Amino acid sequence: MLKESPTENTISLRRGDFRTLAEALDYAASGVTGANFYSRKGELTAVLSYSSLRRLSRSLARKLLGLGLPRGARIGLAAETNPDFLRFFFACQYAGLTPVPLPAAVHLGGRQAMVEKLRRLVASCGAEVVVASSNSYSFLTEAVAGLKLKYFAEPAFFDALPEMDCPLCPLLPDETAYLQYTSGSTRFPRGVVVTEKTVMANLAGIITHGLCARPGDRCVSWLPFYHDMGLVGFLLAPLAAQTSVDYLSTSDFAMRPRLWLTLISRNRATISYSPTFGYALCARRVRPSDLETYDLSSWRIAGTGAEPIRPDMIEQFVEVFAPVGFRRQALVASYGMAECSLAISFAPLDKGLETDRIKAGPLTEQKMAIPVEENDCDGDVREFALCGPPLPGYELEVRDEEGRSLPERHCGILYVRGPSVMSGYFNHPEATKEVLSSDGWFNTGDLGYLVGNQVVITGRQKDLIIINGRNIWPQDLEFLAEQVLEGQSRDAAAFSVPAEDGSETVVLVIQSRKTDPDEHRRLIRLLSGKVREEFGIDCIVEVVPPRTLPQTSSGKLSRATARAEYLERNPTVFSPRRVRAQNLEKA
Repeated sequence: MLKESPTENTISLRRGDFRTLAEALDYAASGVTGANFYSRKGELTAVLSYSSLRRLSRSLARKLLGLGLPRGARIGLAAETNPDFLRFFFACQYAGLTPVPLPAAVHLGGRQAMVEKLRRLVASCGAEVVVASSNSYSFLTEAVAGLKLKYFAEPAFFDALPEMDCPLCPLLPDETAYLQYTSGSTRFPRGVVVTEKTVMANLAGIITHGLCARPGDRCVSWLPFYHDMGLVGFLLAPLAAQTSVDYLSTSDFAMRPRLWLTLISRNRATISYSPTFGYALCARRVRPSDLETYDLSSWRIAGTGAEPIRPDMIEQFVEVFAPVGFRRQALVASYGMAECSLAISFAPLDKGLETDRIKAGPLTEQKMAIPVEENDCDGDVREFALCGPPLPGYELEVRDEEGRSLPERHCGILYVRGPSVMSGYFNHPEATKEVLSSDGWFNTGDLGYLVGNQVVITGRQKDLIIINGRNIWPQDLEFLAEQVLEGQSRDAAAFSVPAEDGSETVVLVIQSRKTDPDEHRRLIRLLSGKVREEFGIDCIVEVVPPRTLPQTSSGKLSRATARAEYLERNPTVFSPRRVRAQNLEKA
């Protein structure tokens, strides 16, 4: 009978102070902790101690060396939540090869969209080998058809190879540890080159300063391994801190989100993260009769990030689960991205989700974050999460569009410099030059401001909608639509399209399960009227079926892709003079 790897370890805790990932696994393997995998029924299906992971990975590394690949050759790995991914990822570390995690589930946009995306990823990274699980084999077969791969097979093929009788030469600190493809909200994903030195610097910062890891910690995660938060935050960080971790696949979480809370309760986990929508999903799905089955009192760090943090949705989670031991103080906001390995900043622990309430007008018109007095109830108010100060050794600046540094509470573009900033995008020198300066400053493309030493994220620079000189955040329009749609997050996408006179027209695409044309007309009339009332602009409203709006690998709404797909469906260039007439015609 399988038994979970223990929480308490037999070796002293080291907080990521290793030169390479292979060295981190070498040390973790001397203890008794490891990784545990659960089914959609909550049953333990596999246990992989760090000791076993090291032994199996080193054996597999010797088999991969027999393929005759040059050092640093890219190996595409279907990033499913199973032991095979861990084995192959670390086999690459020991064999001097570069793993490239690939999405391993069919995209919500459909099978063909996923096949095309995978094909471009594999071609972009120049992979010589692709390892596909049985679940992903069929659509990966389509994706790699015609590409010049040396080997494409399931894990069993590589396991059957003979071991080479030669010493292993693991990747060195200045060599590439892996390629991490970015979420690509505003452009097609590019492969971030992450060296051993940069990822270890970030892991040490996360473990020591962000999470303040301690003996007896235990992690739970449903985040995908092809996303930076899943890979770095909940595969590499637990291993580098010799901490046991319990895994639930992303698809199983989507079907049964309450299993996440069940695992935290059952195994007395202390650390787990989720984007806002994960907390909202649990709060919606839980039944009153289920509450008594949970005990969330062990959860000391309930992190959130990877998408705009919605304090209102987080508050719903707190209200629902406080009766079963969830502490408001456990909430921790953070900020990061793949181009920095993962983390840039963490909010202070044991403070809960702290927010900044500001006046909406000055933010939009003067790019100023003016606080709202406690007794001031007049005018529109926006509320943002404080995401903490940068990790030690990192610098963060807010700059205007001319690159000039801005003072506190002035909103601008965020730039970061530090030990885990990428060396560049793989085989994309021009794209690298656009965002990374010669002195190490990285243009994140995010908009925000500083409150003291804490960073506040307000949106993406390229997502801004500019109408008649006014800056309009798409999140504001989407939030308005979500209220009409009864609070369903990620069911709306706002963006602008070009008009024939050179100006921009706002488009709001909403998902609805209702198929009645009369109901669609009602929604169009209602939403276009509310947008006009709240923002003083006309917009085109389009109703689409569920699962139409595209998402990035991290589960974020991809407005750029939604815009491109909308223009494909509606090739006509819109004139502002026709917008109101068009909505009236639809209504």
